[in-house]
Formats: sequence, C-alpha cells, structure tokens
Amino acid sequence: MTVGILTEKPSAARHFAAALGGSSGTYNGEQFVVAHARGHLYEFVDPHWMVSGPALVEKYQKWDLANLPWDPNDLSWELELIKGAGSLARDVNQTLSGCDEIVIATDVDPTGEGGMIAVNLLLELGLRPRSWSRMYFTDEAPASLQSGFTSRTAIASLQDLDEYKKAVYRSKFDFLSMQWTRCATNMARGCGRDIVLRQGRLKSAMVKLVGDQLQAYNSYVKQPFFQNRFRDENGVLYTNPAETRFGQKNQVPGLYSASPVVVDGTAMKQTAPPQLLDLAALSSMLVGQGVKAKFVLETYQKMYEAQVVSYPRTEDKTITPAQFNELAPLVDKIAAVVGIGTALLTHRQPRGTHVKPQGAHGANRPGPKVPASLDHVTQRFGQTGRLIYETLAKNYLAMHAEDYRYEQQKGHVQRYPAFVGITHVPKSAGWKAVFDPDAGDDSPDPGGNTAPDGVAVENGKGLGRIAEPFVFDGANKRPEHPTMKWLMNQLAKSDVGTGATRTSTYSEVTSTSANYPLLVERGRRLTLAEAGEMSWLLLPGTRIGDLELTEKVYADMRDIAAGTATADDRLAVVAGWVREDVAQMQKNAEVMRSRLGLQKTAVTQSERAAGTWTATGRDVTFARSWSGHRFSDSEVQRLLAGETIEFQAVNRQATSYDVFGALAVQTFKGTKFVGFKKLGLGHRDAGGNAQPPTQWCSHVFTPKEIAKLAAGEPVEASDFVSKDGNAFQCKVWFKEDKPGNGKKIIPDFDASLDSPPVSWCKHTFTDAERSALSSGTSIHVKGLTSAKGRKFDADLTWKEQDGKKKIVPAFA
Repeated sequence: MTVGILTEKPSAARHFAAALGGSSGTYNGEQFVVAHARGHLYEFVDPHWMVSGPALVEKYQKWDLANLPWDPNDLSWELELIKGAGSLARDVNQTLSGCDEIVIATDVDPTGEGGMIAVNLLLELGLRPRSWSRMYFTDEAPASLQSGFTSRTAIASLQDLDEYKKAVYRSKFDFLSMQWTRCATNMARGCGRDIVLRQGRLKSAMVKLVGDQLQAYNSYVKQPFFQNRFRDENGVLYTNPAETRFGQKNQVPGLYSASPVVVDGTAMKQTAPPQLLDLAALSSMLVGQGVKAKFVLETYQKMYEAQVVSYPRTEDKTITPAQFNELAPLVDKIAAVVGIGTALLTHRQPRGTHVKPQGAHGANRPGPKVPASLDHVTQRFGQTGRLIYETLAKNYLAMHAEDYRYEQQKGHVQRYPAFVGITHVPKSAGWKAVFDPDAGDDSPDPGGNTAPDGVAVENGKGLGRIAEPFVFDGANKRPEHPTMKWLMNQLAKSDVGTGATRTSTYSEVTSTSANYPLLVERGRRLTLAEAGEMSWLLLPGTRIGDLELTEKVYADMRDIAAGTATADDRLAVVAGWVREDVAQMQKNAEVMRSRLGLQKTAVTQSERAAGTWTATGRDVTFARSWSGHRFSDSEVQRLLAGETIEFQAVNRQATSYDVFGALAVQTFKGTKFVGFKKLGLGHRDAGGNAQPPTQWCSHVFTPKEIAKLAAGEPVEASDFVSKDGNAFQCKVWFKEDKPGNGKKIIPDFDASLDSPPVSWCKHTFTDAERSALSSGTSIHVKGLTSAKGRKFDADLTWKEQDGKKKIVPAFA
C-alpha cells in the first residue's frame, strides 16, 4: 500500500521530504510518495462559459444592467487550468495515480483555502484511490509533520470536507461579486467615461474607508481655542478639564499666578514588546521608505523560497512553541546580522503574548537559514530584501528583550489643585532599544494637538518644582490623512481580509501599471484615483460597500463548514443584494455626476451574433462587426461551423483592405472571449494559402510582382506613399510579422536596394541622374537639405557601403 501526500507548494514538499526521509520511501512502516501543487492550479471559467443556450450566454457576457442579477443556479461552476499550470498538474497526476490512499497535506488555515486547493486539483484530475485522508499540523517542523502523518484523519468524501465546503462558498461568492463591477462600470459608462470600476469585498472596503477619511480630512475646519494652563520648568503641562475655553486670546482672564507643584504619586509601569508583524503591517512600515507593496510581496516570496524568512501568506499573529524553539538557537546569529547587541536580548523564555500552542504557519519572522550579513541579503534580494529582513528580524528580536519600563508621575498645582499634570520617566528602554514600530511616522497634521489632553508625555526629568500659568493656544484635532498604515489598521479592526490578502489587494488597487487604479500613493499618503473617486461616490448605502459584508461571509462559512447551512442557500440572497445595489447605485450616480461635472449619456451596446460553435459544442455570442464589416447571416453560420471566411474591412484611415479569419478564443485584459480572429491579409488560393494584396501604400502590384511576393521573394518600388503623403522607396516582403497573425506586407528598410532611390535629402533625381548613378557615375547636386534644414552641395555616388548599396556624398 502506497500513501500519496499532496502538499500545497514545493517548499512544503521539501519539508515533508526532510521530515519523512525523502520524497518517497517508508515511514512508520508505510510506503509514501510526496507530490506538490503551487497554490491554485484551477480557477473558474468566465461566467458565459458556465451557461448553455444563446440567450443565457448573451446575458452573462454582456455588461448592461438589464442582465443583472445573475441566478447562481444557471452556473455550472466549471473550472479550468490556470495558464502555465498544465505540466505541474500532469506531474501530480503521474505521482499520485497509483496510490492506494491520498492524503491532503496542504496548508491548514481558517478560510479552508488549503483544502480547496487540494480538492479542486484531485477532483479535476479524476483520481480514485481506495481512501482519502487529511493531515493536520501546526507548522512544518519535522515533529509536526511526522505527527500529522501518523495521526491523519480519514475523509469519507472530498466534496464533504468542511474546509472545502466553506472555501468553495467564499470563492463562489467572490465570483458573483463581479456583478457589482459590471453595475458600477455601467454607471461610469452612462456618464461618458469608458472606465472599469472594479468592486469586491476588499477593494470596495478600501475605497470606502479612504474616501470617507479623505472627506473628513478635507472638510476639517480649524476651531482655535485659548485656555489657562500651567507649565513647569521641565515642560510638563497641568490642565483643568473644567477650565473655560475662549475663542480669542485677549478674552482669557489672568486669574492665576505661579505655584509650587505637588507630587501626588509615582508608579512603575511597563509594556510588553509589540506583536509580531503580518505582511500588511510589514509593508505599511516599508512604504514610507519608498518600497511599493508589490515589491514587498515579490521579494518576500523569493526570500521565503530560499528559507530566509517564514511563510508569507500566514494569518497567525503568534508563533507556536515548536516555532519558537526552532529559532531559539539562531537568535544571537540573527541579532549579529542586523546589528543588535545580545546584551539586550535577555528574555529567552517564550512570552505568553507571542507564543501560543494554536496556529499553523506562525506569524511572519526570520527563516531557519540566517544570512551572513545584510550586505549578503542585498546582493541576493536587493535593497527591498534588506529592508524586509532588517525590519522582520528586529521585530522578532524585540520579543527577546525586556519590557519597556517607565515611572509614571502624577501631580497638581498646589494653589490650584484642579490643574493636574502627568509625565512618564523612562527607566529601561527594553524592547524599544531593539525595535520601535512607530519610528519614522509622519508628524501630526497641522491644526492637531501634539499632546492631547490627558495624554502623558515622556520626560526624562519628571515633574518640575514650580508651575507657571500661561495661555494655551489649541485647536480641534484634524482627522488623520489616510495612509497605508492607517488603512491596514482600519481593515484589521473590521476583520476584513488577512494581512497577506490586504497587501496583495492593496498592491493591485494602487498599481501604477493598472489600467484603472482605485487608489494613488503620494509618498505615504493615499488619495483616490479617478476610478476610485467614482466608485466611492457610488458605494454609499450599498451592500458591497458595507464593511460588515466580510463578517457576514465568514459567518456563513462557519455555518456551512458545520453543516448547519448550505452554500446554495447562502448564495441565493446575492441576487437580491445585487438588485438592491443596482437601484442604490443608480441614485448615487446622480450625486456622482453632479460632484464630478459629468453628463448622463446613453450606453450603446454593440450588435452580437449567437449560436452553437461546432469547435467546442458550446453556445457562444460574438461581435457581429469587425473593422467596419458586419457579418452577414451566411458568414455568421460559416464562422459558427468553424470555417474561415474572407471579406473587405476598413481601417482607421478609411482605407479598404482584404482580410480572412475564423472564430477563436482570445484574451483581452485578462478576460477570455470568443470573437473573429484575423488569420491573414489579402485573399487565399484554392488551397487556402494566403495571397498577397493587390496594392500597398498606394503602389499597385503588377501580376509579376504579386507572383514574386507569393513565392517569398522581395519586391522593390519607389512610389510607395506614407501616411504623411511622402514618397519612399524600399523592398517589401509578404510574410508573417508575428507567428500566428497571418502573412502581410512587411517593409525592409535595411535591405540593399537594386536601384538608386527616387530622392535624397529632399532632392528628386531626374531620370538622367538616376541613370548616371546606376552606372556608378558621380553627380554633383546643389541645394540639398540636411535633416536639420541646412542647405549644402555634394558629389553623390551610388555604391556599396556598410554592406549595402546607398547614396554616398563627397564634399569638396
């Protein structure tokens, strides 16, 4: 009997091999073999591929509001291999096909993602072992993997695996959320803006939070106030909450005089080290140093694969005892790399706040392979890698430092006891000497109080002896300008997404290479891009814009995993939500148009043809027109039958040309669609071979020239005319420019010409001059014009130079 172990990624397979003694072999008396995926290998096909019948295909392909909402029961939920995953899927199939038992050993996480990755792959491959089982492990330490293997749990049915059921529900819900993107995009197009407004649980939450905070920030009105307070010689403030505030400084009465300070009490306080970082917090810290979230994700993944840092996509905020023990012998070595003295790292026992028995991959931290130095990290992973390792290592090492300790001193003004002051006197820096998570934060916004009432300020001297009265100049605090750090904190408070998911989605919505980014980074600050502002104005009052939506989805996932609810029941409400949000967005669109100065415009839908495509047996729809040509009923039927058709199209310059092609699956901006694909220009002969066109750039080819082009030979002419109306001479070929795009006329300006050009430096040669040049005779020409517009005279010769014949000037 052979047990097949399916892991989620290559690194996990390596860890299993290390724990069990190889990629195959015997452990605890059982034969085993290890195979691995690389995350998701399958994804949902586009919605119009999930339905049957031309009417439904049309409904799920077109983006107009009349086709919303969707009915989940219409969808087959068919999967397809992700691009480039075919060879890996075949490797898994080959490795596991002969196994008697297959063990799901993918990541164990609260969302069930690991379980779904495995089940989707196993079901699509059609594997049928005698039995299924699931391994559960807290981390990938050898002991955990060995224990998980020997105590694996039997699975009666893959489809009934609790992880799979809840993860598939979430995946289907997020797939259905594409309806909100279509709805919002339709609103934008109804305002004359051809822009895609992407919506989703996390994207919409980010836009809503940033937009609302920007509005609060920009709507801030400073309200100054003046108030009597005291300040001692050490800078400690003494305030009375009941003291009257005035609108003008000259209104404040001079009621008080200097007075001694009375110490009411002192107490020693201490704070534990900050929590371990997740990818969102790490990226938030690095964005202030000019590192984009995209590069943090890409670089961290490379460092993880090299085992320099831990698993990136963890949801854990703590580590397990085994993970603590794994790094314990490496603490001093890690400290040496990042320049932290070991004298600061005296707390070598696990902290209950940071080390807990539950968990999977553990919080983000240094990996088991400690680099020789930060310079070595830079050489392998660049400056971003250096910053990642230095920040991650110091955060982890802070856990091994002592608590930050300070003395809190409270006192009051003797003659006016209602005025109270508080200060903190640092006694031991502890973890702050190792890692300060707030280092480098932006200074407070203008208009805010640097030390709000009741907040103690660190003071190395403590309370002073004498307090002097003064008029305090204050104001209401301005709301914080949104930053990545602020946004990630807000999402964490609302429990929207995981650290890794927040970071990857943030990278997507702020990408400068995206066609329609939602957010814009300006240094550390965040603003709304055009698409983001339009989305924000459409979101008020909608379900998709509600931060509690994710909480609802996660509650559904728990119920589905427990068997108290089904995915079909919980997905059934989505249609109603979409219907409500379409109505709400239509109302919000009026506000959007008013705010942005847009006009309501009619959205025109292009005509489409429909039918069953014999190449796949599927019902499809496709654009009825292509480059100015509308397909006739006969042409539509021929295309659906898989035939290649010919017709005359019109380019943007209103010039007609001949083209032939057939229906094909194509991709535009990541979306697959069926449409006419050009296979070549010109006509085809009886054998289906492409024939050269009759003319190109105003030159009409002779029958002899057409024959040469068809035979793969070049043709030279001097009466070609460019788009700008300039005549030019060159050789042309009839061939493919790019494989698969068909043959067309390709000019070759580097080829040696067979005869002198018609003109040179804005001088048009006479027939006699061209004849002389052809015979190798030099001619003298006056009034030539250089590229910079200068006039000159020269003797011109038609001869070979640099491997080709050309006009060569000689100057007296």
